[in-house]
Amino acid sequence: MDAQLPHMLRSDARDNRDRVLEAARSLFSEQGLGVPMREIARRAEVGPATLYRRFPTKQALIDAAFADELRACSSIVHANCADPDPWRGLTVIVREITELNAANQGFVDAFVSSYPGAFDFAAHRADMLRALTALWRRAQRAGALRPDAVVDDLILMIMAARGLPPGPPSLRLAAARRFAALILDSFRAAPTTSPLPPPARLPASALAKA
Repeated sequence: MDAQLPHMLRSDARDNRDRVLEAARSLFSEQGLGVPMREIARRAEVGPATLYRRFPTKQALIDAAFADELRACSSIVHANCADPDPWRGLTVIVREITELNAANQGFVDAFVSSYPGAFDFAAHRADMLRALTALWRRAQRAGALRPDAVVDDLILMIMAARGLPPGPPSLRLAAARRFAALILDSFRAAPTTSPLPPPARLPASALAKA
């Protein structure tokens, strides 16, 4: 038992850190960057001392949460660009990136607006574009992706997904899934009869802004 204790403590520390970052991204998305640290600790179900031990300042937490967001995006792209089936890899990327954006878009927008020079976004985008372009070409050579589509269409889709309506997480997730399915159908070389995900029932306020 004594030999296992350090490993258990490290595992608990990682779990606490992950819960804090997940809670922070969620609350920053819902309420902006001004959300109190104590509220983040409550959402993560950790004590304030645990929170401050991992992240001594609010800025350190904001920076770590955004770095985690970029890593999540990069992980989705690179893991699925390596899929031997390029259409399957592209499908997962479109779905998961759209859902990631829907979950944390408010946080990303707030961070970029407040700290425009904090991260090397150009290098991140260039890395993503190289990987996606290679996958795109493989999908076209396999005959799964329509030949007149270009990778810029995928970038346009990702940009458009940033305009999903605000609202409860369940609504945003439903809208993201429906949107991703419609986009994938437009990219597919051959028509499909697969059913779409359930529609998102948008509030009248969202429709008024369209």
